[in-house]
Amino acid sequence: MSTSTEPAVTMPRSRRSRLTPEREGELYEAVVDLLAEVGYDSLTMDAVAARTHSSKATLYRQWKSKPQLVVTALRRTKPVCLQDINTGSLRGDLREMVLLGGEGRRPEKDAALMRGLAHAAHENPDLQQALRELLILPEIAALDVLLKRAVDRGEIAPDCPAMSYLPHMMCGAFVARPLIDDAPADPDYLLTYVDAVVLPALGA
Repeated sequence: MSTSTEPAVTMPRSRRSRLTPEREGELYEAVVDLLAEVGYDSLTMDAVAARTHSSKATLYRQWKSKPQLVVTALRRTKPVCLQDINTGSLRGDLREMVLLGGEGRRPEKDAALMRGLAHAAHENPDLQQALRELLILPEIAALDVLLKRAVDRGEIAPDCPAMSYLPHMMCGAFVARPLIDDAPADPDYLLTYVDAVVLPALGA
């Protein structure tokens, strides 16, 4: 059972930000770095305030809770925005997603961070809610748009049963590769995975 004393997450955030985009970006980067260093359970709003030279009152005014701040930071520091990908083919879209996602990233560090966050979410309902509402559901919606374009182009049958499992297939690669092969799910592996597993499953 979680020992976190942070206030419950309240979403969505409707208050207009008082921080500049540059300052928000710096703060998000600092939160992700701190998360990788100490893990979710040991990350505190006091530590974030000290690392970013902010007041704790400012952090709570902007993000309401630790779960909301952490998940928003993860979303805003993602290397790729799925909504911006449209290469004209399903294979091109998936490859672009992999290649952009790998730019400047450290797969081992990212995988360890996400595993730790997933474990923390099992014990922290507020974190789990924030992950779903701020990170997972928007990603699924963007993948649905990507798949709809593929259906409209005739690349996938409209009743293809594997479409609803695309998020599971992509997440599964990140989780399974380190466990089975003791290696990170780097771009080379993921590109092969897309061609060997994802596209055949979709019938593309």
